[in-house]
Amino acid sequence: MIRSTFAVPVLLALASILGLVVALTGDGARDVLSCAALALPIVAVGWAMLRRT
Repeated sequence: MIRSTFAVPVLLALASILGLVVALTGDGARDVLSCAALALPIVAVGWAMLRRT
């Protein structure tokens, strides 16, 4: 039960950390990857809000 409860928040946190590290370590394609990884939590919140209404 607890694994299913915290699975998505942990994945979103890992994506955010990955995005921040990638943004600090390179340019070019890494910038695109970091933007995608940092946008993932925002997209997830938007999806959850749309699903709730």
